[in-house]
Amino acid sequence: MKKQTYLFFILSFLLFGCSDKKKNFSGSQNSDSLDIYLAKANEDTVDIENRIDYNNKALTILTSQENDSLNRENLFLVANRFYNMSRLEEYLKVTKIIYKNSIAVNDNQNIAKTYSYLGDYYINTPKKDSAFYYYTNAEKIYKKLNDKNNLGVTYVNMAIVQNYVSDFSGSEHSAVLALDALRGTDVKIKIYEAYNILGVTSYGLKNYEKAIEYHTKALNLATENSLTTYEASSLNNLGNVYQEQNKYKLSISKFNDALKYKGLFQESPQLYATLIDNLAYSKFKLQKFSQLPDLFYQSLKIRDSLKLKPAVAYTKNHLSEFYVAKNDTITAKKFAKEALELSRAVKSNPDILMSLKQMGIVDPKNASFYSTEYIKITDSLQQAERKSKDKFARISFETDEYIIQNDKLAEQNRKIIFASALVVLFGILIFTIKNQKAKTKQLLLKQAQQKANEDIYNLMLFQQQKIEEGRADEKGRIAQELHDGILSRLFGARLNLDSLNKRQDDDAIASRNNYLEQLKNIEQDIREISHDLSREKKELNNNFIGIVNNLIEQQENLFPPKVDFNVNLDIEWGKVSNTIKINLYRILQEALQNINKYAKAENIKIQIAENEETLSMIISDDGIGFVANKKIKGIGLQNMISRTQSCNGKIDIQSKPNDGTIITINLPIEHNNLT
Repeated sequence: MKKQTYLFFILSFLLFGCSDKKKNFSGSQNSDSLDIYLAKANEDTVDIENRIDYNNKALTILTSQENDSLNRENLFLVANRFYNMSRLEEYLKVTKIIYKNSIAVNDNQNIAKTYSYLGDYYINTPKKDSAFYYYTNAEKIYKKLNDKNNLGVTYVNMAIVQNYVSDFSGSEHSAVLALDALRGTDVKIKIYEAYNILGVTSYGLKNYEKAIEYHTKALNLATENSLTTYEASSLNNLGNVYQEQNKYKLSISKFNDALKYKGLFQESPQLYATLIDNLAYSKFKLQKFSQLPDLFYQSLKIRDSLKLKPAVAYTKNHLSEFYVAKNDTITAKKFAKEALELSRAVKSNPDILMSLKQMGIVDPKNASFYSTEYIKITDSLQQAERKSKDKFARISFETDEYIIQNDKLAEQNRKIIFASALVVLFGILIFTIKNQKAKTKQLLLKQAQQKANEDIYNLMLFQQQKIEEGRADEKGRIAQELHDGILSRLFGARLNLDSLNKRQDDDAIASRNNYLEQLKNIEQDIREISHDLSREKKELNNNFIGIVNNLIEQQENLFPPKVDFNVNLDIEWGKVSNTIKINLYRILQEALQNINKYAKAENIKIQIAENEETLSMIISDDGIGFVANKKIKGIGLQNMISRTQSCNGKIDIQSKPNDGTIITINLPIEHNNLT
């Protein structure tokens, strides 16, 4: 029966050892008086009756307000304060109000929270099955909301309830689910409790090595997060496991380590009394009587002052065992009888069984009577535990069934909505397909038209080149004739006339000078004509630049931005393939179109240059720019990139919002195969 008592104290610490688990402080409220009442109700320094009065005043204000999220939040604060003051009936009343308000507005988060609060209420009553029922309802909602923190907390609470009825396997399962839900969260205390419960369930299943493993994990977590009281509790739990294994030296070591924590008595006198009692019992088992029975009496005094009647009965049974060992039968019988009476008064079955067993030892004449009652209560407890386990399983099943029914109704509604949506989508799909077919036809037509335009442009460019080449050849021939024929003869005539200088008469001299001057003028005119024809021949190769100039003229005539166009006149366009010229022209055309549509630019700068075997074109503007590194680009930019890549070139687009745009295209020069 020591094991059942051990479980009782562990669970009591989890539930009552931290009575301020719901403590929090109100933030700014709409009403100053409400804020004051809530704050005063939460002050430990204020008298308990006044705190209750302040909390009731806050409740009165809140019940007259509109049912909104802030109102429900403040009602939770009121419920928390009643819980911390151990006013469980008022706590239940407020929780039911919140539940009703949350249902009215379909607030699932707070519905789940009220289920959890109702579970907290019933876990403090004999109706553990009701606590499990409400925790199960909270679990289902938190699952749907994917609220990991609250789901983990709920699993911890379910595990505690299952431990109460010795459903160790169920408790272990819930605790494992809690750890899984809380993995990666910062709810350290609940993670600690999950490990602690796993230690308790392993102890209940007599798997002591696992119990030590889980209690050690809980201890490490408490140490890492400076949770002093929880550290002491885990050391106490480890001591209990070692005590159960009859490893009393190890248990004494753990109990002493826990008692070293400063302020433990002030922080948790209940735990402090438990540690002293456990230490005394381990010393008793090792027959180290130097501090005995003083330690037992010290623990008894603290427990009696705290009105912890089951714990008082527990210590009195230990004292009875001690005095049996000292052969003081009268005192031993006295403490055993007091423990039995107290256990029956508070209906603490674990302590009743422990007391009956001890009474059988100290009162052997009536041992059979105590033994019969012991067996009867044990059988009754086992049946109750089995019923509770079955009831918990049924609650889980029925809750799941209820949820399944709701899910079926929801599924039917979804099917109706889906069918309606399917009909609408089918109509939209038909329309989209027809519309897409029309767009596809238009796109194919545009592509065919674009291809035809490119072919026509290519042919025009080729024909223009041929015409210009013919004109250039003819002009070159004329220039050569002028230079080599006429100019030579005229030069000869000038020499002949120059020989007339031997005549010295005035008329001859005047005539000769006149002819010579005319010949010089003719010679100079012929030279200029020849040079002009040669320059024009070179410039005739620049018919591509003429086309570009036409594009720029159209741009300046139709759109506001000023265009600064610079081109390297040394580029031999005749040697550049028509494919490159076409794509360069189209890229420029597309860039100008994008600037006109989107850039809101005032100035455009276009530069075309040649660097070794590479043609480069830089188009920049001072417009509003755009995010250049976006994965999805417009059709215009995609076309520019595609044209550049088709010429084995590289394109670089630099732009930022409100910082203009610079597009740089570098194309390797491919020589024109056309003659």
